[in-house]
Amino acid sequence: MEVPFLPLLDRQSSLQEVSELLDNLEKHAIDAAPWPAFGYKPRVAFSVAHSSDCFLVKFYVQENAIRAVFRKTNDPVYKDSCVELFIAFNGEEAYYNLEFNSLGTCLMGFGNGKNDRQVFSESIIREIKRSAQLNVRESKRGATVVHWELTLLIPVDVFCCHDFATLDGQNCKVNFFKCGDDLPNPHYLTWSTVTAEEPNFHLPEYFGEMQFQ
Repeated sequence: MEVPFLPLLDRQSSLQEVSELLDNLEKHAIDAAPWPAFGYKPRVAFSVAHSSDCFLVKFYVQENAIRAVFRKTNDPVYKDSCVELFIAFNGEEAYYNLEFNSLGTCLMGFGNGKNDRQVFSESIIREIKRSAQLNVRESKRGATVVHWELTLLIPVDVFCCHDFATLDGQNCKVNFFKCGDDLPNPHYLTWSTVTAEEPNFHLPEYFGEMQFQ
């Protein structure tokens, strides 16, 4: 996957401007459901771009229920309606995990595996600009339909275990996820599919390729 370059944006850009530009870019589906025991599949996609000093991401979610309990940085947001981005640079085994519920509450860390994570401080995570939108309605059949979107502006400094001045030309390995451990229908969806007996997103050997143009 190639990440388009938007030269007119930077970390001072408004999230409204970022959101509108991402709406016009290619949408990538998060639709692999590798674990048959968790068969519910909400509709989820994302679009990505970058400026010289920011990674720009927007998630689009449609599901039949929503949970938004956690409001403090590094709370276990994966128990809520949650979207996630894992990214590794320079062919390294260690990777960043950025996890967000529908409120934009963020859990972020860095490390080599699921149980070896360095959790980042509030002072770092608050640099990520976030905008969340939510719409709940009933379908013609009376079922609840929840639409929510999350726009992210992630300055390059947030990847603080590396010394990047810019993302231009960077090659990396990534995966994007949707989950909700404590929802009525727990689910675990991936962009790049995963082969494992139980739900586990912390498997960088299954990350896909991504290049910043």
